[in-house]
Amino acid sequence: MNPVSKLPRIRITSPLLSGVVNAFMWLCIGAVSASLIVAMTNVTEELLTTATFFIHAIASLFGGFSSGKRSGSKGWYHGALLGLLYTVIVVLIGFLSFDAGLGKDTAVMLAVSIPAGALGGMFGVNAKK
Repeated sequence: MNPVSKLPRIRITSPLLSGVVNAFMWLCIGAVSASLIVAMTNVTEELLTTATFFIHAIASLFGGFSSGKRSGSKGWYHGALLGLLYTVIVVLIGFLSFDAGLGKDTAVMLAVSIPAGALGGMFGVNAKK
């Protein structure tokens, strides 16, 4: 039986792919937290609109951090690109699963996730040193 330390690790070398994986992990954490808040309190789903944009911003921020740290340079560029790709993937999932079209919410999410990803990328590049 092999100990855990001797098992091969999967390492994602692409900064963008690493950031997307990290962003969606944070999105899952935020979605579960929001679901628990709705289930255990008197908060309704209609009141969570602002919170969902905050969850997307946090996910994009941490994804940009991971992307910038992995890239080593141009953190704002990798983070902003991550924010754009993150938004495209979320909108594509919403379109394919719920028939949700493009609208004001898509523009707001794009306006939130690109700067958050760029900011995270700037912090990520500086965290590597």
